[in-house]
Amino acid sequence: MGSVLTRNCVTVSGVPSGRPMVFAHGFGCDQAMWRFVAPDFEVDHRVVLFDHVGAGRSDLTAYDPEKYGSLRGYASDIVQICRDLGLSDVVLVGHSVSAMIGVLALQEAPELFGAMVMIGPNPRYVDDGDYVGGFSRADIGGLLDALDSNHLGWSAQMAPVIMGNHPDHPELAEELTNSFCRTDPDIARQFARVTFLSDNRADLADVAVPTLVLQCSEDVIAPDVVGTYVHEAVPGSAFTRLAATGHVPHLSAPEETTAAIRAFLTG
Repeated sequence: MGSVLTRNCVTVSGVPSGRPMVFAHGFGCDQAMWRFVAPDFEVDHRVVLFDHVGAGRSDLTAYDPEKYGSLRGYASDIVQICRDLGLSDVVLVGHSVSAMIGVLALQEAPELFGAMVMIGPNPRYVDDGDYVGGFSRADIGGLLDALDSNHLGWSAQMAPVIMGNHPDHPELAEELTNSFCRTDPDIARQFARVTFLSDNRADLADVAVPTLVLQCSEDVIAPDVVGTYVHEAVPGSAFTRLAATGHVPHLSAPEETTAAIRAFLTG
């Protein structure tokens, strides 16, 4: 097993001969967030889970502020994971910022990937002229300042907002809060800056594989207008609007999320 597989705590399951699916988690999360969705695909796919460096059970000593000062650093890790495992025709499922990391991985190594699923993508969080990303520059500045000054407090405040309103399942927001709190504060601060100040709008036109954009309802991190923008910018993409609310449907509505991905892959 190569070093990248240890560094990123890669786990492989499912059917060895099945079409590979690589699941990439979002900011403040780890591979455990896929536990309600990934097993459904293990019956006929080779399922690959991993933690971005700085998250979950990844090797924190491998965190390089220069490399991970750009989303391309994370994208190159995905490419390396796929190459070390000898994968091809990969279905890359990216949540939140990892949807854009996936776009950059596809740019770097188009020969490895056969399809993309973007869950709650946002190519630019900051509003820009006619473009609506969901946040003003002052919003993002305040968000990053709050994270700098009080990581645990920020996590406790933001996680329920990101998860969305699920009064019947308070444990979901609690899980996301705990996940945020477990992240190394220094790494979280830098990853937040890289995430929320990124602009990948120009990269969307380069996506040349079948792509599904999954848009949640009442998602404050990736509002409806953003999902529509991504769908229109990615050539030939499919668009599914989920009834699921919030930004983490693979936790809050795994059956609906799984069904949408299945319909895309078999359609």
